Amino acid sequence: MTESLTLSSPRSARPGGLREMLAVALPMVASQACETAMMFVDRLFLSRLGTADMSASMAGGLTAFMMMTFFIGLIGYATALVAQYLGAGRKEYCPRVITQALLLALAAYPLILAARPLAHGLFAASGIPPAQLEPQQAYFDILLYGALLTLLRTALAGFFSGIGRTRVIMISTLVAMVVNIAANYVLIFGHLGFPALGIRGAALGTLLAGFCALLVLAGAYWGRSIRREFAVGAALRFDREILGKLLRYGYPAGIELFLNLIAFTLMILLFHGHSPATASAVTIVFNWDMVSFVPLLGIQIGVVSLVGRHLGAGRPDIAQRAARSGLKMALTYSSLILILFVAFPAQLVGFFAPVAADAVYAEAAPLATVMLRLAAFYVLADALMVVFSGVLRGAGDTFWAMCISVAMHWLLLPALYLALKVFHLPPQTAWLALIFLFLSFSAVFYLRYRAGHWKRLRVVGDS
Repeated sequence: MTESLTLSSPRSARPGGLREMLAVALPMVASQACETAMMFVDRLFLSRLGTADMSASMAGGLTAFMMMTFFIGLIGYATALVAQYLGAGRKEYCPRVITQALLLALAAYPLILAARPLAHGLFAASGIPPAQLEPQQAYFDILLYGALLTLLRTALAGFFSGIGRTRVIMISTLVAMVVNIAANYVLIFGHLGFPALGIRGAALGTLLAGFCALLVLAGAYWGRSIRREFAVGAALRFDREILGKLLRYGYPAGIELFLNLIAFTLMILLFHGHSPATASAVTIVFNWDMVSFVPLLGIQIGVVSLVGRHLGAGRPDIAQRAARSGLKMALTYSSLILILFVAFPAQLVGFFAPVAADAVYAEAAPLATVMLRLAAFYVLADALMVVFSGVLRGAGDTFWAMCISVAMHWLLLPALYLALKVFHLPPQTAWLALIFLFLSFSAVFYLRYRAGHWKRLRVVGDS
């Protein structure tokens, strides 16, 4: 009877269909959009102070995030592990995963702080102009001291994304966005009796927002309903077996994120070392690229959660249906972004015009307009890579996903170096070369997905 009802229901309403994907992924898309808005507004406010502060916030923020990425990727695998335990009918294991993730966050924090001098050395060696270097170091330092907030948020968010209750994450991020925008307005420009702290105020506002988001997640996790349903109190103990699974399947994701962001940060620094105008143009373009890409990560989290859950339940057919549903969402969103980048690049660049006349911006704006229009070529490739890599991660095929993703980023870096430093090509030509290299890698992820090895993996089957 149940089977006949399922077969007669609309395709979108079946398990793994578009309706289930929307229920899980849309709150995560909204959450990632809020995260994007926070970074976007930071740089928008700082652009009013000048192009140096705007560029400093991008390079400093990326480097701070880079220092956390291995542990974010490692801890973030809690989403797939929680989803597979839930799908296998072992609810009591879900909070045990989170306890191990929280322990990893506490252990990682001093290691991240110990690496701070390495980043300062990287800044000094990259040829960044002195006007950008000092605020960049200040912004980086403040964000790095708040790294523990990010790691704890990642761990708790992994629980809610893993069990599919992603509205909690959306609410926490919405609170963070409101706090961040308000705090930045007050602290950057010096309103309501506060001193004008400039870029330091932007970093402090970000930390305050992260703390408020963490409070929302912690309150929900320790709320009565979650505590009773998942026996959260009984899960507060070290579990070697689950920690081993988190390390085994999570370390490739952590290595991937870390190495990729190193490569990406070095590419940004290469552009920033080219000239102040190129630094400003690239910062503007990547701000809009972030708008196009980060919400796709919300869809990826939905794919990881549903693929992991249905594979944990022994239903690879439904997991594949979930993958197709995620792909439909991602391609629809990316198509809208493509139209925006092609039709309105000059208007998008104009958002970042300084209040006062700025010769650097005047030189950067035409370059940024060309680069943003070129970026439209790879927004659809973004969608393919995000979905197919999400399927592989949800299934536990993390090592292969790591290898191809890291190879891609570290091929892009020498290509950019040759273009800018050896052949002295203009930055828009170097940017076009990067785009074409990036496009070729989306096909590799598709081929791995199409091979179907991921359907036969079982992460929690031996528990």
